[in-house]
Amino acid sequence: MDQIQIRGLEIYAWHGVGLEEKQKGQPFVLDVDMECSLKKAGKTDDLGDTINYAAVIEEISQVMRDGSCDLIERAASRVAEAILKMDMRICRVRVLLKKPEAPIQANFNYVAVEITRERKDYL
Repeated sequence: MDQIQIRGLEIYAWHGVGLEEKQKGQPFVLDVDMECSLKKAGKTDDLGDTINYAAVIEEISQVMRDGSCDLIERAASRVAEAILKMDMRICRVRVLLKKPEAPIQANFNYVAVEITRERKDYL
């Protein structure tokens, strides 16, 4: 299966268990893989025959900024579901949601969750 990939999408949002996280917010970074067939687009060179990744980025940004989740597991699930609902041609989506400024007293690059969801999960 072919893939469309989005890497390092930075979004400022208000997810976390702590009150300060919900009030102040923090940056999140997402990597997304969408499995779909790119054969037709490869032949026609027509945007209508593929997944418009600009529209997907807009949707991800909206979902991440709408509301607040305690857990990044929930935020990642909401993103995956929204992407699958955008276009029936997307068979599977993988979302890696990174939280580089998690309020943990330790030296780390980021904490993250990675989930994979399939179209059948939402039928």
